[in-house]
Amino acid sequence: MSKSDTIYIDGSDLILGRLSSWIAKNVLSGERIVVVNAQNVLVTGNRKTLIDAHQVLRARATHTNPKRGPFYPRFPDRILRRTVRGMLPWKTTRGREAFRRIVAYIDIPDELKEVEFQTVPVAQGKTLKKYITVGELSKNIGWTHEERTR
Repeated sequence: MSKSDTIYIDGSDLILGRLSSWIAKNVLSGERIVVVNAQNVLVTGNRKTLIDAHQVLRARATHTNPKRGPFYPRFPDRILRRTVRGMLPWKTTRGREAFRRIVAYIDIPDELKEVEFQTVPVAQGKTLKKYITVGELSKNIGWTHEERTR
């Protein structure tokens, strides 16, 4: 992945759904997108309701063989990617190839320290009253920052 044809986005204080739909639209058109600070992306809504909904998703399994899934992530970067995946035509080759063009990081990795990051104006939350960050949501459903700092 060359640095010239890639869009670098700082996810701090951007709304998850709006950011994900913008990313989905652009990766379907052939862009490569790298998102840093995935743990600082905002999820709008009531904190308790959001945490309860994600815990229900993670507890879901098939009755015949729970190892078959469905599987839901608990890492902030994987939650972001899974949200974008829900907005892509995942069952087609085009959708799967588009999904491969998305990279998300929890923090800013050392190799991207000197890169200039963009923001997504349509995803900026103006003055939100009810929100939780993806990092807080992840901690409440079982993620610890020491597990993986990709």
